[in-house]
Amino acid sequence: MPLPSRLARFNRVVTNHITRRGAEWLPGFGVIRHRGRKSGHLYSTPVNAFRTQDGYVVALAYGTRTDWVRNVQAADGCQLRTRGRTVRLNKPRIVHDERRDAMPAAVRGLLGLVDVNDFMYLTEKP
Repeated sequence: MPLPSRLARFNRVVTNHITRRGAEWLPGFGVIRHRGRKSGHLYSTPVNAFRTQDGYVVALAYGTRTDWVRNVQAADGCQLRTRGRTVRLNKPRIVHDERRDAMPAAVRGLLGLVDVNDFMYLTEKP
């Protein structure tokens, strides 16, 4: 079960504005840049992102139906700003994984506490 929608709204309005800059540099974080599928506006969303063999995996703390997730799926990709560099990603796929296998051990435990079991895998474009 994803985090409550009231918390998501608070984070979108308050927390995201504060964390966006730091998220671009901190390990385990990043900022997804995506275009609105209806508005065409460019958005930036702080996320928990971790390197995989062929791209990145992002924890979907607010579930699979958030606007940013739907925008990335509709566009078949996005940009991720992480550790001071921008990476182009495509082929988004949602995976439900109650064991949270792709996450580092410490993060796996934290995500388990808030019952996050959905992840978006993205492939890095060459």
